[in-house]
Amino acid sequence: MHNVLYHFRFADGHTASCAVDAQPAQDAAELPAWTALEFQQCANCPLRPETTPHCPMAVRFVPLVAMVGALRSYDQVEVRVETPERTVSKDTTVQRGIGALMGLLSASSACPRVDFLRPMAHFHLPFASEEETIYRAASTYLLAQYFIEREGGIPDWELEGLKANYLALQTVNAGMAKRLKRAITADGAINAFLLLDLLAKVLPCSIDEQLDELKAKLRPASAASLEPPL
Repeated sequence: MHNVLYHFRFADGHTASCAVDAQPAQDAAELPAWTALEFQQCANCPLRPETTPHCPMAVRFVPLVAMVGALRSYDQVEVRVETPERTVSKDTTVQRGIGALMGLLSASSACPRVDFLRPMAHFHLPFASEEETIYRAASTYLLAQYFIEREGGIPDWELEGLKANYLALQTVNAGMAKRLKRAITADGAINAFLLLDLLAKVLPCSIDEQLDELKAKLRPASAASLEPPL
């Protein structure tokens, strides 16, 4: 994943930045207690404290919590996201601005339950809509199935694995929300994470429906390519 830099300018004029590096350096001795793996450990977490003493996703959230832990979800903020390819900016609420960053931090963490999101983190799209997220998630998953088939594996063209992954992610989000409630003093980061959890809940139920809607948008281009030349 290329380095991504989030800049925030808040309503009171103060600014803050958060860099999302591919391999961030963390001093375990300085990590807060709420990052310990056994603290509110997710019910479906496959990790063990003797080999992984700190929750990988919680560790990713440490600089974010330090930056916005005292902000309220409805506060206004100007967000500028810099990547090597482009810069994207948006005037929005803390809840949605932090939600975009939180999604990237989650997907780029070493949590085993978000492995399927890591390719999307590599091609990060800030402030993606629900439709864009479903398009990207399904497209990424299906491309992975193509490579699995090419290598002699059994592909999952029905997206059952993707739906299962998002169902498992709901449990992770619930556990992380409990952690964050102990880490912050206001509701900004919690509400941002609940937005991600809401999307995780919607996706397993709506993938088929959303793909049917996307099919109509994709059909003109595919149909035109099949028409014989005049």
